[in-house]
Amino acid sequence: MTPISIVAYLLVFAAAGFLVVFAALLIGSLLRPRAPRPEKLATYECGEPTIGPGFVQFDLRFYVVALVFLVFEVEVGFFFPWATVFGKATQLADPKLPKVVSAERAGQPGKPAVALTAEAEDIVKRLGVKTPGAPDPAAAPETNALAIEGSARRLARMAMADIAVFFGVLLVGFAYVWKRGDLNWVRAVEQPSGGRVEGPGPSAVGPAKE
Repeated sequence: MTPISIVAYLLVFAAAGFLVVFAALLIGSLLRPRAPRPEKLATYECGEPTIGPGFVQFDLRFYVVALVFLVFEVEVGFFFPWATVFGKATQLADPKLPKVVSAERAGQPGKPAVALTAEAEDIVKRLGVKTPGAPDPAAAPETNALAIEGSARRLARMAMADIAVFFGVLLVGFAYVWKRGDLNWVRAVEQPSGGRVEGPGPSAVGPAKE
């Protein structure tokens, strides 16, 4: 696939997405009923009593919690492709997996003395090697198998160290937002005078007295 075709696919995808969203908004504006009511203009704050008209900026803590959740959710999502790709190295390092056979047993008399088994060759291809083969075609199958296992273990350790650094960065970010108090949920309560003060939620101070 050439770079021009990739750009063309991206443009087609972006145009299709824009047209779908625009068509949905246009059709909705033409077909939806128009019946404005006070309830529709009320501010919804996740079950908290609304204060003021609907066209006001409500509590920014909703945005903070949502953004923190999205950031950590998306970054933790990177663990799945990492485990899918580099988990193949752990499979390849398994001593029970047959990795190398002699050319005679593989039915390839005209090729090098040893060759990868079908299972090992498939795993190596999935790791990104385009032309997989034995490390030393002239050596014995056992020697090549040990070399492959050693390389697979080194790759697995390197991948583990890499994801440990990534996870450490996540923990540092989590500790930072925790230290700043961004994860503390402090609810706004309404006073009889109509003002708005900050205080803990009802679960912390108990039910309000009448």
